[in-house]
Amino acid sequence: MRTLSKKTQYSLRALYALTRRFGQGPVLIAKMSEEEKIPQQFLEQILLTLKQHGLVQSKKGKGGGYMLSKDPSTVTIGSVIRSMEGPLAPLPCASESAYRKCDECVDDRYCETKLIMREVRDATAGILDNITLASACARVDDARAAQEPSEPMYHI
Repeated sequence: MRTLSKKTQYSLRALYALTRRFGQGPVLIAKMSEEEKIPQQFLEQILLTLKQHGLVQSKKGKGGGYMLSKDPSTVTIGSVIRSMEGPLAPLPCASESAYRKCDECVDDRYCETKLIMREVRDATAGILDNITLASACARVDDARAAQEPSEPMYHI
């Protein structure tokens, strides 16, 4: 299976950071770079790509920075990955949005690998298209809350 590129991993981290600040105004690139440990020049490129895909917007001048352009409960992880990486399918012949017959395929109508990779694509899309930026952040918040003791414990 292919792995997510650093660019996509950083894109998701940047979007999670903006999700946590949704509705609070723009976030400076320098601040996000420092907090998320993303190299600033790389983050600038990522945010421009995300802006081209309509996921973030920017505000110039004093009080400027980047913010989500959509409610984070409406943006799926699958849509972000497609924006950054292209189709979710591991092979072009298994793709729904960018189908292309594999060069080495004799007859893609009866290809065992295509059938299996189509199932992989469908399962992957089924997961990633049902998790939003907001729900991913909520999962982490829940995991943190479960690990943090609610009251201090004193031992003698």
